[in-house]
Amino acid sequence: MAKGNINVQAENIFPIIKKFLYSDQEIFLRELVANAIDATQKLKTLSSIDKIKGDIGELRVEVVLDEKAKTITIKDNGLGMSADEVDKYINEIAFSGAEEFVKKFKDKGDGANIIGHFGLGFYSAFMVAEKVEIITKSYKKTVKAAHWTCDGSPNYEMVEHDRKDRGTDIILHVNEEDSIEFLDKNRIQGLLSKYCKFLPVDIKFGTNEETKKTGEGDDAKEETIVTDNIINNPKPAWTQTPSKLTDVDYRSFYHELYPSNFEEPLFHIHLNVDFPFNLTGILYFPKLNNSMEVQKDKIQLYCNQVFVTDSVEGIVPDFLMLLHGVLDSPDIPLNVSRSYLQSDASVKKISNHITKKVADKLESLFKKDRKDFESKWDDIKVFIEYGMLSEEKFNDKASKFCLFKNTAGEYHTMEEYLKKITPNQTDKDKKVVCLYTSNVDEQYSYIESAKAKGYDVLVMDSPLTSHLLSKLESNNADTTFVRVDSDTVEKLIKKDEEVPSKLSEKDEEKLKPIIEEVVPKEKFTVSFESMSEKEQPFIITEPEFMRRMKEQQKMGGGGMMMMGAMPEMYNLVINSNHEIVGKMLKEKDSKKQKALIKQTSDLAMLSQNLLKGEALNSFIKRSLDMIK
Repeated sequence: MAKGNINVQAENIFPIIKKFLYSDQEIFLRELVANAIDATQKLKTLSSIDKIKGDIGELRVEVVLDEKAKTITIKDNGLGMSADEVDKYINEIAFSGAEEFVKKFKDKGDGANIIGHFGLGFYSAFMVAEKVEIITKSYKKTVKAAHWTCDGSPNYEMVEHDRKDRGTDIILHVNEEDSIEFLDKNRIQGLLSKYCKFLPVDIKFGTNEETKKTGEGDDAKEETIVTDNIINNPKPAWTQTPSKLTDVDYRSFYHELYPSNFEEPLFHIHLNVDFPFNLTGILYFPKLNNSMEVQKDKIQLYCNQVFVTDSVEGIVPDFLMLLHGVLDSPDIPLNVSRSYLQSDASVKKISNHITKKVADKLESLFKKDRKDFESKWDDIKVFIEYGMLSEEKFNDKASKFCLFKNTAGEYHTMEEYLKKITPNQTDKDKKVVCLYTSNVDEQYSYIESAKAKGYDVLVMDSPLTSHLLSKLESNNADTTFVRVDSDTVEKLIKKDEEVPSKLSEKDEEKLKPIIEEVVPKEKFTVSFESMSEKEQPFIITEPEFMRRMKEQQKMGGGGMMMMGAMPEMYNLVINSNHEIVGKMLKEKDSKKQKALIKQTSDLAMLSQNLLKGEALNSFIKRSLDMIK
């Protein structure tokens, strides 16, 4: 028997581990299973280079829960260890001085960082166990097995063991006071599913649920029956060669990742990079429509198939969080906190590279089958718009595949669209004016007026439109975007020609105060304009700049966050050439005159969805009376 002190140079190493790792208690299982996987993979490597002769058999890891004995055992048939190796790898804790450790972390609660920086993966066992045993036999046949025991103090015992088979068993005697939850079958199953679902070696999970008697008389003995099943997929899709996978394989893997999500993804990107760093993964594009609701747990980060985190905010660019899928890189630190990942140089490089790969994939899809890309556009445009606004490098690339749909259902890149509309939609100041609608139904009459002039109208109805327009205007010199209801059709694109007015200035001055008595001054600015007599008599417009700033304020940004809510202000434009306006001027009966103005202004408000509540009810009753 050997006894000794674990060489940590500090008596309080285990209390420190327990205290600072308590919030991350559940990762003990990931650490121990990952170590077991490492032992099998190293054995496999040695066998492949003929350092080990003969068949190494089927490699496996087992996790066995024994509720009666209050133990969790992690077994592997990998390299195993000699007593000397136990002394080297277990008794000599792998960090540069426990004093540094105590000094750095005694006032901090970042348990994941402790493990990541100081190689304390095995010692995470003491987060849940009051005693830990190691029974191990080296792959070297002449080396005897060893049995190591430690009760959570710096003291240990190590003796020889009669184990014959290669491998290691780690036996945790669970502390009932603060870790009783880990003796629950469903809890362990959940942790294995979370952390070990895609580890590269078969993992069996079993429970000692019942016993059976074998033999008779003096030879009779009870034998525990272990019920188990394989809980992982050791060859997930992202580890395989893309050319060997079909669309069915990718969809199948998507549902393996998200079993409760029954909707199919639109398409995927399979990342397979080996320079300047190693990165594999699959990112899926879900149907987004106009939703900006980001589920932040839909991209999972792995390190060599070991789960790291699904909290990727600040680790991958915000716009990529709209995607689903898996990213795996040995360059992503395994046992560190999210705050550490966010500042890690390797993670930042990976993040930038993923952005580039996503942009390249979208461009290739666009070039390969434009019609198919167009058919998916409405479901992915929010993602692309978000990327253009938040990542300048993505914005530079996106101009090649970002599409704009008009009211006729035709799709164009911005370059194509500007070439199309420039001849007819250039104003007198040589600016190209892109007209757009945010709601085809609500702005129908304004769209029709624009189309009657031969103008083309874009449909821009995403929640990011107001921010995107400013971006597009800065990207395209001498180009401006104007919503179709922001002004009268003659002023949307100002030309040199003028329409003569049927009303004199004196007529307008006479009628204006009467109109202002009927419509609320605090909400509407009344003005007259000489338009085609085919246009509406009263038209309500909202200036592009004010409305856009108001929308940006609602979404956040636009430099307006400190100003408070912007007031609703509209222009009520009177068509001086419409016969109804002429009738208003000639009407001698003041009551009838105001009733005509009220009905006409209500119709204008109704067309802009501004007539609501009591005002709408009064309008309906008044209209019915007129019909009678």
